[in-house]
Amino acid sequence: METNISLPKAPKLIEQVSQSRAILEIEDLYPGYGLTLGNALRRVMLSSLPGAAITSIKINNVAHEFSTLPGILEDVVEIILNLKQVRFKLHGDEPQIVILKAKGEGEVFAKNIKTVSQVEIASPDVRIATLTSKNASLEMEIKVEKGLGYSAIESRKRDKQEVGVIAVDAIFTPIKIINFEVDDMRVGDKTNYNRLRFDIETDGTITPIEALTSAANLLNDHFKIIASPVTEKIKKREEEKEKKIPEKAISKEEAGATKIKIEDLKLSSRTQNALLENHIKTVAGLLRLGEKELLDIEDIGEKALKEIKKVLGKLGYTLKQKD
Repeated sequence: METNISLPKAPKLIEQVSQSRAILEIEDLYPGYGLTLGNALRRVMLSSLPGAAITSIKINNVAHEFSTLPGILEDVVEIILNLKQVRFKLHGDEPQIVILKAKGEGEVFAKNIKTVSQVEIASPDVRIATLTSKNASLEMEIKVEKGLGYSAIESRKRDKQEVGVIAVDAIFTPIKIINFEVDDMRVGDKTNYNRLRFDIETDGTITPIEALTSAANLLNDHFKIIASPVTEKIKKREEEKEKKIPEKAISKEEAGATKIKIEDLKLSSRTQNALLENHIKTVAGLLRLGEKELLDIEDIGEKALKEIKKVLGKLGYTLKQKD
């Protein structure tokens, strides 16, 4: 009976809908793994990928968000909502201040924001405000920070704000839309393997394949930490088994038996595998068990025992006799 879980193929691009949206597919997933991996990757992409967003603004001659500005079509609330649609790429971990200045009649876009070297605007065509007169002006300082997921104003109330600074709910995640579906597919003579298809749209600061790769790496980092204590425990237990060979079971002449591996004896594959699966890795392990204990092992019969005795005899070793 098969006991190994087969691994899937690497993700492949099915359709590049736009620069920031793509359909990716993972094939040959073991039955049930499409939903398992789809849910895990989707949740990580939505909640755990870093991004940059506006966290506060300061507008000249505005004391609070419920204000209006002369000569500007939108009120401050509408301007803030428009600013939330602007996506940034922040190089470095420190918050950055960018400036927006506009005068005269016309529309103001994200591309009109004066950035610094550490800040890039990924959505330059987002409209921020509309100036309706020649004397109208709009000037503001915008604070951009890095973060994860979503940060409500309430979670940052403990931070003291300068007078006139308006805090903004921040959507850091670079993922705009992510959906997945799982279909059955044929692999060999089996028809219940899974095909996992992702439809990913980002804000333009990362590509869909980068989002999928980052999520997979985050999960992998967690699994490594979870698995490492177990792996080390198993390794330590196997090493201790080898060290716990009673001195009485091996004579002084047989001291070198601990250095001879089972693989070096050139036994038949069936016999060798049976010994290794039962953690008998050296000649010393064989000598410790003797004939009776070896016959108790599954797949070790009289024929295999005879083969083992013959090989050990050539090396000058003798198994303990059956009672």
